[in-house]
Parts: sequence; structure tokens; C-alpha cells
Amino acid sequence: MLVVKVGGSIRDVDPLLRDVAACAHRVVLVHGASRELNELSAALGHQPRMVESMNGDVSRYTDSETMDHFLMTYAGKANKRIVERLRRLGVNAIGLTGLDGGIVQGRRRADLRIHEHGRVKVLHDNHVGSIERVDTTLLDMLLQSGYTPVLTPPIAAEDGAAVNVDGDKLAAAVAVALRASHLIILSDTPGLLREAGDDSTVLERIDVANLNGLEETIGGRARTKLRAAVDARRRAVGEVIIADGRVEQPLTSSLAGAGTRVA
Repeated sequence: MLVVKVGGSIRDVDPLLRDVAACAHRVVLVHGASRELNELSAALGHQPRMVESMNGDVSRYTDSETMDHFLMTYAGKANKRIVERLRRLGVNAIGLTGLDGGIVQGRRRADLRIHEHGRVKVLHDNHVGSIERVDTTLLDMLLQSGYTPVLTPPIAAEDGAAVNVDGDKLAAAVAVALRASHLIILSDTPGLLREAGDDSTVLERIDVANLNGLEETIGGRARTKLRAAVDARRRAVGEVIIADGRVEQPLTSSLAGAGTRVA
């Protein structure tokens, strides 16, 4: 069982989808759509806003209007285009959000404390949350029936409201719940970089028992990916790989040794 997360920064997902179609393993594909959401929000006159939480995580501030745009993009266009492509490749794909069937449940952080311009601020009307539970009933049923789930945020908050969660954390939580043999996180870098923007600084292997301050030295989205990968590995996912989603066979090359292994 493979859980594969492809980031919204990957412009061409067709190489990955061809790889998934040729894969002999059962796959759950988790995807984002951050670039497309940015484009839609800007076109609708509601510029995207990225914020840094008190613990250093970078995320999208998601007010009510942004959540509407989020649903249009993630649950709508992005999800259904991936399902369309996979089905044309012969994969019996089915598109889902974490909301559907109560697959993923969490808690909303309606008030968000952030660092901005050297000050601490509190943002209200926040539709971002944390993951508390994954119910695999629907996923197990679909997988056993030969379907390939294509899963994306949002998830359900405690009151059933849609909340945005980080896609890497979602993939990690799903991989843990399904007892996946592999979690593969694909993005627009060749792996986890020690120095942002310098592809020559790829870390080939990370030991979760000895991070040596890595979480503190790596910032931005890379820190979130690292935390998701470490969490999944510590919770018994067999192997976690952070690799390049832009290459011709991203899934095959990851399994063959490319990228960063978190062991």
C-alpha cells in the first residue's frame, strides 16, 4: 500500500499519473492545488495570504471567502481533472475530500496567532484546523473493490464545517491509518534541501532518532514536509520518501532510491 502526496506546485502531473497507472501496488493519491487556488483567488480579487504560525509553520489564512475558493479549486477542478486523467489511463479512480464519509476529522482553529512584521497578531474567521482522526472504513471498502482514491482537503471540523489542513500532514495521517508500506511526498525540489534553493544540498537520508536540530534550521514549507514525514515514520509507516515530482517517472524513481529517505 502506497500513499503518494503530490504538491500543488507541480504544474504537470501527467508523468506521475502514468506512473500510478503502471504501479503494481495499491495507491491512495493525495493532492494539493495551491498554485491554482492562488490564481483563482487573485482573479476573483481576493489575494492569497500566507502566514507564519507561532511554531514556525507557514500556511494559508483561510477566511470564509477563501474556503469557497478552496472548495472550487481543490474539491472541484483539481480533483476531478486528476480523476479524469487517471480514468483515461485505465485506473478506476474516485475523487474524495476528507469531508466525504467523515474520512478525516479534526478541530478548527477559528482564531489563529501568527508572527507578522515582527509582531504577534490574532486572525479571526479562520477555517484552518488540525487532524485528530482518520476513519478508514470508506477507503478500505474502495481499495478492496479495486478503486484508487484521489483524496484532497478539506476535512471535517468537530461541528462538521469544512476546514483546510496541510496536504502533507493529511497524507501522513492517512498513511498511518492505512498502515501503508510507503509514504511518498512529491514536490518541486529533488528532495529535502539543507539550503533552500540549492539543489546540491539534498539530504539523502534523515534519521528520525537524531534530527540534529534540522527542524530549526529548515524553514517554510520544507519544515512542514519534514514534520509530516517524521511523524509518519515514528508512527510505523514502513518508509517515507520526499522526492521530485517533476521528473518523468516520479513514483518509480522514488522507490528506486531518488530523493530523501526518512528512516
